[in-house]
Amino acid sequence: MLFAAHSGVRYLVLLVGLIAFGYAVYGAATRKPYDRAMLGLARAFAGLTHLQILLGVAVIFTGRFYPALIGHIVCMVLAAVVATIVPAVMRKRQPAERSYTPHAVAVLVALTLMVMGIMAIGRGPFSSTMGG
Repeated sequence: MLFAAHSGVRYLVLLVGLIAFGYAVYGAATRKPYDRAMLGLARAFAGLTHLQILLGVAVIFTGRFYPALIGHIVCMVLAAVVATIVPAVMRKRQPAERSYTPHAVAVLVALTLMVMGIMAIGRGPFSSTMGG
């Protein structure tokens, strides 16, 4: 059950990441004033990433460990760190100092690390993992 949850939540993480990236790129391209929606999307992406890490740790504790997971774990932890830093920094900045570009870069880097982490275990980001 934990493995199925971990595998399924991945789609939600990727979807929210793509939405956050698109919103950040749109905001930066249109020079739209920074708004709370960007911070909310970034926090949602980071939170879902943390949930995914917790589910992954729980899966490991059920005995599903093999050497290729080391690359997967490293990439995913780095992705979670990247996804967390920018919303934390932007929240502490004065509203006039906040911008969309750091969000776009951080989400893109985090998503890239996630895809690399998924590929490290021999799967594609959208391939089915049920039964294995």
